[in-house]
Amino acid sequence: MDELNVIQQLIVLAPPLLLAITLHEVAHGWAALQFGDTTAKAQGRLSLNPLRHIDPIGTVLVPAVLAVFGGFIFGWAKPVPVNYRRLRQPKRDMALVALAGPGSNLIMALGWALVALIGHNVQMTMPWLGEPLMAMGVVGVDVNVMLGVLNLVPIPPLDGSRVLAGVTPDSVGLWMARLEPYGLIILVLLLVSGVLNLMPIVMSIRHLILSLFFS
Repeated sequence: MDELNVIQQLIVLAPPLLLAITLHEVAHGWAALQFGDTTAKAQGRLSLNPLRHIDPIGTVLVPAVLAVFGGFIFGWAKPVPVNYRRLRQPKRDMALVALAGPGSNLIMALGWALVALIGHNVQMTMPWLGEPLMAMGVVGVDVNVMLGVLNLVPIPPLDGSRVLAGVTPDSVGLWMARLEPYGLIILVLLLVSGVLNLMPIVMSIRHLILSLFFS
């Protein structure tokens, strides 16, 4: 997106980012509903309306600044409430509910790759449509792969910590719960310092997805 100005970059970024975060949260709530917890549904959090999931700082400001200035796109939404005790098999089901979010990002990444392919195919005859579609599609792949990979890091409150707690002894889950108040600070420090470098994984998955559509 280097050839686009700041406003154009934000316009291209907004739909993929809002969908990525909204559907990620809805996926958590939908999965919880399948396992017996109606909390998210009762609170209206299964809605596709982004306004129900947006955190003004985490969903809008932070990702937009990172996208404009380059680097790893990092953001968050208002977490969907899940009542652990209402799940049929709480430990197992909580891990599956956590996996639903990154799983939705993988599906969306594939969908945006298809959008990019459509844009590529029509840009010669209709550049006014094809070029924005291709740019938005590639951004959609990038955003969803980044968010999916990031959320699988086993640091609370990220989804990876719930998955880890679901497949390890209860003592690990208790340790994760104690760590959670400091998790976001720890994550940011690890990312900024470069100790946690997810870009090789992100780029490998990005390349694999785009290669499925562009051969």
